Amino acid sequence: MADTNHSTSTGSTGPFQTTTLEIVTGNREVALDITDRCAAFLDERAPGRDGLLNVFVPHATAGIAVLETGSGSDDDFLATLRQLLPADDRWRHRHGSPGHGRDHVVPGLVAPHATLPVLGGQLALGVWQSVVLIDTNGDNPRRTVRLSFLG
Repeated sequence: MADTNHSTSTGSTGPFQTTTLEIVTGNREVALDITDRCAAFLDERAPGRDGLLNVFVPHATAGIAVLETGSGSDDDFLATLRQLLPADDRWRHRHGSPGHGRDHVVPGLVAPHATLPVLGGQLALGVWQSVVLIDTNGDNPRRTVRLSFLG
């Protein structure tokens, strides 16, 4: 099960605010909704402000997506990645668990970042949109996510 261990912050005033989240994703692929963590960061660091939130995962085997969760779409997304990128021996990148090379292709399809509008201190997402950490790499159970607000 995914869990946030801790966060660190830099900058407490001014137009640029940033923090990092340390998230445990476990040893299986996951589409983890982090919208609430993004909203909490904005509540604390950008109340009432307009600007942009950048969500970045500095890993070669993970990405950030904006998609619906909870109704099966997140599971469908992971199933689509499994179909497009099977965990088999076709990959030239061969360290780690069998098929791990596919995990290094994921950020080419699911960018390691998303930049989102913030209006009045709130994410300006569509009704069914969530900010989702996509992690198919069971070899690395811990992820860092950097949240940066500019406004």
